[in-house]
Amino acid sequence: MAFETTCKTDVGCVRSLNEDSVLVRPDWGLWLVADGMGGHAAGDFASQTIVGAMETVGLPTGAVDLKSRFMDRLTQANRDIQAHAEQLGSGVIGSTVAALLIQQDHFACIWSGDSRVYRMRGSTLTRVTRDHTEVQALLDTGAITLEEAEASPRKNVITRAIGVTAEPDCDMVEGALADADTFLLCSDGLTEYFADSELAEVLYTGANGDLGPMCEQLVKTALERGGKDNVSVVMVRCRHMGLPEIAIEGEYPELRGQQ
Repeated sequence: MAFETTCKTDVGCVRSLNEDSVLVRPDWGLWLVADGMGGHAAGDFASQTIVGAMETVGLPTGAVDLKSRFMDRLTQANRDIQAHAEQLGSGVIGSTVAALLIQQDHFACIWSGDSRVYRMRGSTLTRVTRDHTEVQALLDTGAITLEEAEASPRKNVITRAIGVTAEPDCDMVEGALADADTFLLCSDGLTEYFADSELAEVLYTGANGDLGPMCEQLVKTALERGGKDNVSVVMVRCRHMGLPEIAIEGEYPELRGQQ
């Protein structure tokens, strides 16, 4: 696979500190968004610690190795965040994480919290991740409707994050890649202002264009609509490279099955 990739993070229109962090390493097949927990001490430290740990992943030997390296670094980041929180003595520190791992024609999404990963395949947008929030849990049990969930003042209250439990509490989805698959990773500063249907329209309209302008437009629109939180977007488009043609000069009867 070959990758086109772009990213953008913005502090937003209200906050003075950007607690989001992003990582883009197409050479390793690794991309992620981490969103430090707003309202808690040192959320920026938490998200930066996750990204810093992932900077040591290096070049994996395959999909299994990459997942192993990723979880090893996430576990270490989890410990470092907890140690820093204990040192500060001022409460819980944590961060969401939404990561995309790709090796050959296989992808895995690993996440904790409400940062999301979407996949655009053809004209269909799929939300690969499922939010770890109070509202999503109520939706899953049928206790509230989608309309009630959207209006809930607690819709951004997360139930999982890195740094708040003894070990990382994540979910994972895996699958096969198709040519032109486009992934969108983002913090909730983006999805606060976009319905999935609108994201689908944006990605479908820009399917044949460069990712950079589309990424810029998504962040710009979120800011124009209020930008009350930090906004982070990472985009990845996958392309099958195919096998190179080999030029053979001269006569080689054995290639024609002759003796």
